[in-house]
Amino acid sequence: MEEPKLKIIFAGTPDFAAAALQKIIDAQYEIIAVYTQPDRPSGRGRKLKPSPVKALALEHSIPVEQPINFKQDGAIETLKNYQADLMIVAAYGLLLPPAILDAPKYGCLNIHASLLPRWRGAAPIQRAILAGDQETGITIMQMNEGLDTGDMLLKVTTPISETDTGGSLHDRLAELGGGAIIDALKLLESRQLKPEQQDDSLACYAKKLNKAESWIDWSQSAIEIDRQIRAFFPWPGSQTQLEDKIIRIHKAEILDQSATGNEGEILGYTRDGIDVQCGKGQLRLVNCQLPGSRAMSVADLHNGHPDLFSNGQQFTQPST
Repeated sequence: MEEPKLKIIFAGTPDFAAAALQKIIDAQYEIIAVYTQPDRPSGRGRKLKPSPVKALALEHSIPVEQPINFKQDGAIETLKNYQADLMIVAAYGLLLPPAILDAPKYGCLNIHASLLPRWRGAAPIQRAILAGDQETGITIMQMNEGLDTGDMLLKVTTPISETDTGGSLHDRLAELGGGAIIDALKLLESRQLKPEQQDDSLACYAKKLNKAESWIDWSQSAIEIDRQIRAFFPWPGSQTQLEDKIIRIHKAEILDQSATGNEGEILGYTRDGIDVQCGKGQLRLVNCQLPGSRAMSVADLHNGHPDLFSNGQQFTQPST
């Protein structure tokens, strides 16, 4: 006799979650409802815009719920009334109380973008690059009341290259996350999921990103600054100040790992890039954005403005 199909609630908000939802839809699992954050104002007109997950759910005629939180009247009962077998959570953005975690027959599974317990918290992708990790991945986890502390059910790994950015790694992990949750669902259906407890002593906290982190500290090494530029692209970005101008740095290359000198000093400005002295080592800026302009290669910038930067000028952080 064929087993009845799992009745699944999916909870997520951004593109990372939408990629997983699309995989579950493509695999023809029964999604009885989608939970996502309320619509947010967006663009110049500040019109309300649905999340990527909501847009995808509506495209496939899946019921959508958007509670502000689960403390408001009826929110918990509404979810319970769906009588789901399983809830899949990916970058949802709302805290799930015990009543929600325990409501589905098989509880809640989380698609987490790190190899737990390495990075728990809101920004595991960027923190992994920033720390110089050589690999990361997806962990499918059984959710509990802690912050990403539940039992691990399945892992998929991917290397972090020396050119990976927060954006490129996000997209790769989003794809891996979709495949990983399908594999986990198959194991769940065949009763082959094997929970593994996390070692709390190995855990790091991946705190939420904020714009204040975007300022480059030129006293750091060229390796550390390169990691920052890559980790924070495309958001919150990396920026530096030159006299009265704020310049955004989108891409750089490490020239030297050991040279020392005047931190933040411009050593050269050619079509190849802007060479800058760091606390240890030197960095070549190859793509940047001037105030009121679009991002462009330094080669194009040099062609149009060959005298824009001079040797001896110094990049700084704004005084506080």
